[in-house]
Parts: sequence; structure tokens; C-alpha cells
Amino acid sequence: MTDADPGLFGPASVTWQLHGDPMMWVAGVRALYLQALHPRAVRGVMQNSDFREDAWGRLMRTAGFVGTITYGTADAAERAGARVRKIHRLLRATDPLTGETYGVDEPELLLWVHCAEVDSYLQVERRSGYPLTDAQADRYVDEHRTGARLVGLDPSEVPATTAQLAAYFERVRPRLASSPEALDVDAFLRRPPVHPLLVPARAVLWRRVAALAYQSLPPFAHELYGRPAPPAATVDRRLRTTGTALRAIPSRLRWKLPPGHIVNAMARLGPGSRPTPYTLKRQAAILDGPGRAQQQ
Repeated sequence: MTDADPGLFGPASVTWQLHGDPMMWVAGVRALYLQALHPRAVRGVMQNSDFREDAWGRLMRTAGFVGTITYGTADAAERAGARVRKIHRLLRATDPLTGETYGVDEPELLLWVHCAEVDSYLQVERRSGYPLTDAQADRYVDEHRTGARLVGLDPSEVPATTAQLAAYFERVRPRLASSPEALDVDAFLRRPPVHPLLVPARAVLWRRVAALAYQSLPPFAHELYGRPAPPAATVDRRLRTTGTALRAIPSRLRWKLPPGHIVNAMARLGPGSRPTPYTLKRQAAILDGPGRAQQQ
């Protein structure tokens, strides 16, 4: 087992432990809400995909990519990144107001998508009670420059700490807007089309997930979408309650769901590779000093 390929992150990373948590699904929906607020980025998605008809497939493909680069072998991660870069190189979008045509792989757009994802994962997990120190939060942001490289970004141009991530959002804020495409994404996430037999499940489960993901957005996002959110303390309480409930589901059951990235990684590396927050708690007790990161 010691010679097995640990992949690009490995069991000692914050990423390996954090991405095994079930609240990542709420974080992924938050990322979609946030990403849609960059007009050029969301336009690239809406003009080059069947998002309205296959949003579930897109969500699962994104989850599959994150799972592969986190828990797959280094070769599998590099191949996944190469596929994404190849697809992005072929895609163009057009600004309906100016007629400008641009590539969806512009560094500005890739950076926005990357930062919106990292911020969403980190914010939802920390606010829902996942035990990360400030230093570990910084490590997580730094580790994800590896993911940025895979989609075509220069890691040296990508935020490496939570402070740098917060500064990035301050800089990009003037370029964000509630475009028609963003409102389409919002409408879809609030009420996605499903088979008639699944309508009750959408009302009971999905509506709560989407509402919680929206509520956890930063204040500027609520302002742009034009819908208020409860006070931050109320959202934090709901996130912690949801996190506690989801984490009570045995991981051996959750991880058996397709595509099984974590189960495959544990089979490759042994039971000691099992993602668990207790690993980070032990690391914090031994290694972490005062952190620089602050929750937003």
C-alpha cells in the first residue's frame, strides 16, 4: 500500500479530508449561484451547454471532476485536467450587446470560476461546523492552486491564502451583475425540472438545499439577486443543523454512491486514507500555529 499513488493531494492534505464531507453538495450549489454573477462567465456556460435541460448532468460532471482530481491517481487527475482544457479551448461566447466574441478559457473567467468554488467549499464547510483552523483554511486555498493549474491557470496568479481570496473578491466585485443568464440560473436552482414522481422530493429536499446554499452567499450576492437572506447567525445555525444531520449518515453508506472516488482511493491506499475531520484535528494539535485566515 505504501507504494500506491496518492494522487495530487494525498491523505495528508486538507483537501483530501474536507472533500469527503457531505456538506460539499450544499457548497457546490452555492458555487453555482456565485459563479452565475459574472456575466461573461455565465454567458459562456449558457451559450455552450444545455444547462437548462441537463443541469443535473453538469452538476454531476463537476462533482466527478472534483472527485477525480482529489482522490484519483496523479495520472487520472492530469488526464481529467487535459480534457477540461481541450474542451474550453474550443468554446466561444458572444456578448449580445457589443457583438464581441471571446473564449471561455480566458484567464479572468477561469479564475472567477475557481475562486467561487474554493470560497464556497470553504465557507459552507467552516460555517456548518467542520473543524478547520485558520492555518488549515489557508492551506486549503493554497492546495487548490493545483486544481487551478489543471484547468489552465498559472498557479502564481491564483490566491494562495484566505486573505488573498477575500482581496480578489473585492477587486472583481465591480464586474459582477445580475444578468438575464444569472436570473435563469437562479430560477432553475430554485425550481429545477424533475420527473413528476420526484416533485415531492424536490419540495422536501432540493428546495431546502438550494435555499441554504443561497442564504450562505455573501451580502453582495444577495444584493445582486435582489432577494434578502436571514441574518448571518441564523444561516450559520441552519448550516450547523444540516451539517450535523448529514454527518450522522454513516460514511460507508454515503461513499458507496456512484462514482465511488473515496472508496476507490481507500482500496488503493488502505484504510488509513479514510477522510475524516479527526485527522485535521490531530494535525492542528501538532502542527498549526496562529492562523492568518479569517472567516468572511
